Amino acid sequence: MSKIRLTKEFRFEMAHALWNYDGLCKNIHGHSYIFQVTVIGEPEPDENSPKYGMVMDFGDLKKIVKEEVVDPMDHSIVISDRAPVEKLLQVPQMADRYHVVSYQPTCENLLVDYAQRIRARLPENVSLFSLKLHETANSFAEWFASDND
Repeated sequence: MSKIRLTKEFRFEMAHALWNYDGLCKNIHGHSYIFQVTVIGEPEPDENSPKYGMVMDFGDLKKIVKEEVVDPMDHSIVISDRAPVEKLLQVPQMADRYHVVSYQPTCENLLVDYAQRIRARLPENVSLFSLKLHETANSFAEWFASDND
């Protein structure tokens, strides 16, 4: 049977700040992220299966990515636990949605986090192939399973 890759694209808004960074990104700022998730597997061969001919139902992939990444991250602030988080989040109502992470929330590190979250939820016959996260129209990072296994 042939291996096939499926890709689903997502869009969300998120802010972050890079603790102890020496450029403009040390300030809290936001991006309109474009996130592409590619999985790989063999299409279901059983003609009696409701998923016949599918590697994975696009709706199932959408549900996983929305629950693990898009819904929690959309319109949130992501900050490293090394930053003085309590001081940054003291403004009432403006910091209701935030994530304190154990890493510097760069585009690269976000992908590593997202890969772990998504991989844990995929069906056993489907593998995560790659992720691509656009921070801007012309700046993005990519993660490939083949580089990390």
